[in-house]
Amino acid sequence: MATKAANPLDEEFAFDIGGPIATYWVAILRVITGWWFFHAGATKLIENGLAYTYGPIYMQGMEGTALGPLPVWMGNNLAWLIEPGVPVFETLIGLGIMFGVLTRLAAFGGAFFMTLFWVGNAGFGHGLVTGDLMGLLLMVTMAALAAGRYYGLDAVIERTRFVEQRPKLKYLLG
Repeated sequence: MATKAANPLDEEFAFDIGGPIATYWVAILRVITGWWFFHAGATKLIENGLAYTYGPIYMQGMEGTALGPLPVWMGNNLAWLIEPGVPVFETLIGLGIMFGVLTRLAAFGGAFFMTLFWVGNAGFGHGLVTGDLMGLLLMVTMAALAAGRYYGLDAVIERTRFVEQRPKLKYLLG
């Protein structure tokens, strides 16, 4: 009978953020999250071009949400920006996250979108935890973990002389 419990994964398996399993997982999560946003934007571009009229209509219907009259005002007065902006920015955010380019900047944009979606869909009949909140958490995760540094192009860009001479750019990369 064995007196010492052995764990065969004790030394071979680690999920610290610098370990290989974690880096693979962050990269996979980044690509899937990026594809999700890219697909949403590209589909809108294919179907509606730069005239995504549902965006302003959606915002005009947000009158009873926690954001108050701001989205209604935006829907009424900024339709010229929202109609082309939603599909273009969703596409660019998706590409940035998917390829790991300006990942933190793209994730911030994605978090902004997901916040609007979460509050805008604020039925909350099944609680605060919705798919929109989960999307928001994915975007925050991409930014917090600097997901573009894991098999993304940000890792390459950060090693350039241009970025090394301007270290504050790393806040947008990663």
